[in-house]
Amino acid sequence: MNTIANIKTKERHIGIDVGKDTLDIYLYEKQQHWVAENSPEGIRQLVRQLRRYKLTRVVVESSGGYERGFVEASTAAGLPIVIAQAIKVRQFAKAQGVLAKTDKIDARIIAEFGAVMKPPVRELPSKQVRLIKDLLLRRRQLIAARTQELNRQQKAQKITLPSHKRLLKALDKEIDWVKERLVKAVEDVEQWRDTRALLATVPGIGDGVIFTLLGDMPELGLLNKKQIAALAGLAPFNRDSGRMRGKRRIRGGRASVRTVLYMAVLSAIQHNPIIRDFYERLVSKGKHSKVALTACMRKMITILNAMVRDNTTWEQSYAK
Repeated sequence: MNTIANIKTKERHIGIDVGKDTLDIYLYEKQQHWVAENSPEGIRQLVRQLRRYKLTRVVVESSGGYERGFVEASTAAGLPIVIAQAIKVRQFAKAQGVLAKTDKIDARIIAEFGAVMKPPVRELPSKQVRLIKDLLLRRRQLIAARTQELNRQQKAQKITLPSHKRLLKALDKEIDWVKERLVKAVEDVEQWRDTRALLATVPGIGDGVIFTLLGDMPELGLLNKKQIAALAGLAPFNRDSGRMRGKRRIRGGRASVRTVLYMAVLSAIQHNPIIRDFYERLVSKGKHSKVALTACMRKMITILNAMVRDNTTWEQSYAK
């Protein structure tokens, strides 16, 4: 059985499996399970109940947005919330040979994951940051829908072309609407407004990249160059074992940031002489184009990080 749960400890870990209509709660150290409604009233009652305990962690899986109401209410109440990645929790369960899956089992595994792995309790993004992240997500959805519709239009018959054009026009209007809200949200925060002005001085960096960095990488300017590269998923990791020396590859990190940096670097190779010269120098030395692009992305994020850290506009000295 769960050995940690049987050891006397002052720690208290709650695991919550989030469903559309219900919340399954498991108090790991006392092996107690109960269910609450995933509704405003059910969440209020649950938060009041949880505040009676001296909790170490309240661990919740990211569940596509169904967890948001509980997370926001718990944060406002000062509970130590941890949002765990679902894949990490499932890997933790598989490592123990737990293959069965029910709401109660999932809640227990989430609680045990918190007790054993002790993920750090971090301050959650502010309401304004969450607003930007919501708008960024909607922008990505609309752009993806527009790309799909453009692909369909290329293969469309004459009779359906007007339908494609109408839909593309509507999507363009929605994308513009979201961009207006993003600009307003950034302008409402002085620090973001100044950061946007700094980043906009970099050739090849547009609003899409800037908004993504503001919303998805608030650590920009607060970390060193190795840390910021790793956070973006652009730091190469070793693959060595015994005498074998494998290729260094990037992995992990924030996919949304990496995606916009890739597009920014493609533009920068055309319009930014520093990035272009760096790319061409790597290729001339025999580096594969993808390897060179990744190196340019890493160089770009470290330059942007330094600019925000030092509160200065684009300067070629950052690229030396």
